[in-house]
Amino acid sequence: AGRRMAVEGERAQARFMSLVVALVLMAAAAPAPAPDAVREGRALVQTNCAACHAIGRKGASPNREAPPFRRLSARYPIEQLQESLVEGILVGHPAMPDFEFSADEADRIIAYIRSVQPRRPAPAQGSR
Repeated sequence: AGRRMAVEGERAQARFMSLVVALVLMAAAAPAPAPDAVREGRALVQTNCAACHAIGRKGASPNREAPPFRRLSARYPIEQLQESLVEGILVGHPAMPDFEFSADEADRIIAYIRSVQPRRPAPAQGSR
């Protein structure tokens, strides 16, 4: 019985390590936005959006009706903004003008918006 438990323990450990390796490989394969895309996205939102929206990690929006960009992920799935940016954002805050961006510009804007979303804190060790 002792030998069987040792073998089962080794198998469980091997499965666990395989899972860890798979997760590490998946995380490494997930593309991070290029720094240029984030920088170019910031320039686009600075030019087109900053008059009304807070575009950084801090600060209030100049227009109280305009949500800060750092809080957009709490209101909308960021990926769903892509289509609106390309086809034209027609509904926003009451004073929001119509905007249409190219697909490339929208990708850069999304990369920037993702970069300013709050980081979720890691769960505390030992808490359940």
